[in-house]
Amino acid sequence: MRVFSPALSFLLLVTADGFSPISIGRPSTILHGGGGMDAYDAQMAALVQNQKLAREGPASSVATRSAPSLGYGAASSYLDTLSRTDAIAADMLNASRKASTAASAPAKTDNFKSSPRWRKKTKQLATLGPASSTFEMIEKLFLAGADVFRLNFSHGEHAQKKELLDIIRQIEAKYDHPIAILGDLQGPKIRTGTFANPAGELLQAGQIFRFDSDKTPGNAQRVFLPHPEIIDASEVGHVLLIDDGKVKVVVVAKGPGYLDCEVVVGGMIKDRKGVNTPDSILEISCLTPKDREDLNYMLSIGVDWVALSFVQRPQDIVEIKRLIMSYNPNNANPPHIMAKIEKPSCFWDDNLRRIVELCDGIMVARGDLGVECAPEDVPILQKTIIDECRSQGKPVVVATQMMESMIDNPTPTRAEASDAATAIYDGADAIMLSAESAAGSYPEESVLMQQRIINRVEGDPHYSKYLQANRPKITDGTTASAIILAARSVARNVNAKCIASFTNGGATARKASMKRPEQPIMAISPLKETCRHLAMSWGVYPEYCPTENLNTDNFRDMLRTACEIALRKGLVTEDKDLLVVTAGFPFGTPGAANIIRVIPAAGPTFWDETL
Repeated sequence: MRVFSPALSFLLLVTADGFSPISIGRPSTILHGGGGMDAYDAQMAALVQNQKLAREGPASSVATRSAPSLGYGAASSYLDTLSRTDAIAADMLNASRKASTAASAPAKTDNFKSSPRWRKKTKQLATLGPASSTFEMIEKLFLAGADVFRLNFSHGEHAQKKELLDIIRQIEAKYDHPIAILGDLQGPKIRTGTFANPAGELLQAGQIFRFDSDKTPGNAQRVFLPHPEIIDASEVGHVLLIDDGKVKVVVVAKGPGYLDCEVVVGGMIKDRKGVNTPDSILEISCLTPKDREDLNYMLSIGVDWVALSFVQRPQDIVEIKRLIMSYNPNNANPPHIMAKIEKPSCFWDDNLRRIVELCDGIMVARGDLGVECAPEDVPILQKTIIDECRSQGKPVVVATQMMESMIDNPTPTRAEASDAATAIYDGADAIMLSAESAAGSYPEESVLMQQRIINRVEGDPHYSKYLQANRPKITDGTTASAIILAARSVARNVNAKCIASFTNGGATARKASMKRPEQPIMAISPLKETCRHLAMSWGVYPEYCPTENLNTDNFRDMLRTACEIALRKGLVTEDKDLLVVTAGFPFGTPGAANIIRVIPAAGPTFWDETL
């Protein structure tokens, strides 16, 4: 089926109108997020059972990728005809069936592939820590929905981070599914000095309190501030927030080496409490000596994303990019950079636009952002950040206190569930867990609850309406953009099952994600790094296809590969299911998408000879 003019005869795209379950019949209410806690418990029990089955038998990891009963029809179906007439496709199909037969329980594959874990478009980040440091627990978090694992370099030793990374790579290999690893740098920690009284001092509203450069232990009238850059940058009228905003002071006078402040909100101030400066840009690097050491280690072990804390201005992104490139100038696939937006200065002038433009992704770090900005401003700033990221096609993660109460409780508050849902409705690419999965009592339940909320929201008709109403325009005028726009339109009009994009660096898949199509985006790449980077993007299901398995000189073979991968992923279930496929020739040229095709899943035997 030819759908584009000969001038576009070198690009391939595949689209679909939604995920369809592998097993015959409709998904349960659990799949659609329905039911109460009984459904939640049943879903979790099913996943635990899947994990147990997955560990049985040497071919279990293969079985999760191959499907002996895929709903393609009886022995006389198109796929069986394909197996008789196309030798190459037959070999691959038979290998898949043999691997499935070797698995202990064929039903396990159906149940695994029809799980809600594989039916969501919004991605999930889970922070690893003491509560989630074993192979068994990390595997549970992955099966519960985690697409990206965060390694927090504020805590722990380097050797511990390498051990966690190795476990993640083992799980990635076991399930043959790309998993991204995010290394999070600590950033500068600005704190007060110590007090003579170990219990600290109680500051009263209205009193004058001094921050100075005298290292003598503090008292009720003054304390050492070991950060001269704060004294230099602060002006009369600027606000300082102590201990996450529990104490608020305003600068009323300054001199050489000191700031005199009036206490606006009183409270206890103790040794080495944090200081926030919402009104000032500090003339310091966002990378401390510890951060530079941690960054070098991240680069040496191969993390996929680096999160930069304390971003104040675009120049901070330029600085870390320079460091990454200087570490290995010949690395064609360096880790992607995620800027954490947590300072008010990010919103001054056009700083936000420029920061998003320079980095590869954004994290809405609502912890420090909520300290330095008024609480009522944070939801609006969150929407502003998400809209800017979507307009530029950069993935955006909403983080901090998503399921905070689940650190100690097996279920979230209704307010937390609504908060997570709001981020999804806003169009975030991903939502994140911090202490809930790293140090809480219910790490698996926290991930599973987020997944349940995601599936429930994505099944709501309002969600699709919101995304369509706020869909950004692609106005760069390139052929690749035109192909992406056409692919989405074609996929919708022909009721395709997925959009398949052959991509080298991931740019085509990210542009497709930017438009938030109704169909899942299957990104096929010969680079593992690209697949892991794309694990952060909304609606993208990356598939690593080694160069030796991808015949880029034969377009028909590439189309066959797309069908086989869609079959394994469960994105097609019928002979007549359609895929919209995009590609660029010569393959590997960045942004060279120039071909689009619509093909039935039945295979080459039933394709138009002109394909």
